[in-house]
Amino acid sequence: MPDSQSSDHTVKTVPSDWKEQVLQYQTPSLWRAIWQITNSFTLYALFWYLAYTTLIDSIWLSMLFSTCAAGMLIRIFIIFHDCGHGSFFKSAMANNVVGFITGALTLTPYYQWRWEHSVHHATSGNLDKRGIGDIWTLTVKEYLEGSAFLRFRYKVARNPVVIFVIAPVLLFALYQRIPNPKGNPREKRSVYLMNVAILAMAVGMSYLIGWQSYLVIQLFITAVGSGAGIWMFYVQHQFDDTHWEHTEEWDYATAAIHGSSFYKLPKFWTWVTGNIGYHHIHHLSSRIPNYNLARAHRDLPFSEDIKPLTFWTSLKSLTLRLWDEDQKKLVGYRELRAKRRALKKDALEAGVAKLQQHKAQTGSKA
Repeated sequence: MPDSQSSDHTVKTVPSDWKEQVLQYQTPSLWRAIWQITNSFTLYALFWYLAYTTLIDSIWLSMLFSTCAAGMLIRIFIIFHDCGHGSFFKSAMANNVVGFITGALTLTPYYQWRWEHSVHHATSGNLDKRGIGDIWTLTVKEYLEGSAFLRFRYKVARNPVVIFVIAPVLLFALYQRIPNPKGNPREKRSVYLMNVAILAMAVGMSYLIGWQSYLVIQLFITAVGSGAGIWMFYVQHQFDDTHWEHTEEWDYATAAIHGSSFYKLPKFWTWVTGNIGYHHIHHLSSRIPNYNLARAHRDLPFSEDIKPLTFWTSLKSLTLRLWDEDQKKLVGYRELRAKRRALKKDALEAGVAKLQQHKAQTGSKA
């Protein structure tokens, strides 16, 4: 455990027996899992059907139903997500089967995603282990010392339009069709198998309703669902007082509780997003199924110290770009420019002082 100020806060909010405290919430419920699958799949199919039947007569009505379907797709992704953690069902086989089916609907290869996401959980908040399953985040020092091309690429990558509009569609439609070269053979095979399943689904739906209708509706649902999903993932770790440390000071429980947000949304949106706003609890114990997260948050005493992030306060995250290791928080480009001016001023004052000292020394010798 680090001996910094955050360590004192950790002692207060994350007791040493936290593993025992969360244990009771890790038990899956078969009936709740089946009910969540039933309502999510039924509503998704219904909205998809309504989007199709209204496509010819009213594109706007079709877009409305497609947006509703996208909301259900986010909920289905949470089922996929829990299956990947092995928390949705007690049965590993049930998790894997449902995980594959929901992966096909969300265009996500099950085993490769499961591996990458486990790396994210094991390294979240660790400055020395960035790069897999996270949003690209540089420190202020790395940004200032980087090349002009690096800064340009970073600004493009962190642009909201890129993050929430362009990148999500590319991620789910194209990037996840390619195996990660660092993955083992099972992860790579899962990508190829999922590609075949998605192709079969696309061919089947195109045969039933026509490829034009299928493509228009599915692309719109994917764009809206993936964009909203990436926003949820973004605010779960990209907020001003999040937690990052280097390996020697990094601690799992601290990173989970203080590096993951409690995104307090209205009850309806909490339901749509499968309780994933209780992300601090999820990161503390990924074995807790989503339908137990709210109860765990209410019951666990150390959750009382977690400051909630609302939708309106979360909008500030759009201005945050870099991790400031001195202030221990995320900052935006405006603060970076102020820091850069301060550094230039300090350097100028140091240079003037050095010059005056040199003149003084030269004068005394004369």
